[in-house]
Amino acid sequence: MEFVNIHDAKTNLSKYLGMVENSHETIVICRSGKPIAQITRFKKPKKRRKLGLLRGKINIHDDFDELPKDFMDHFQ
Repeated sequence: MEFVNIHDAKTNLSKYLGMVENSHETIVICRSGKPIAQITRFKKPKKRRKLGLLRGKINIHDDFDELPKDFMDHFQ
């Protein structure tokens, strides 16, 4: 992570963009020594899954959340 002031960021923007692009480094832009923004590599959003894709392929039985009586004896 590299910290730069606003003037330096404006003057050398292409250089800093190249650093972010090639080395995945983060550049923090500061005003009067205080961080105000950062330049990071853009990450492509993940594909969203389509709802209902497995509809009709999965069957959940009515008693799937019921435990056998002898199993509960182990917890009492």
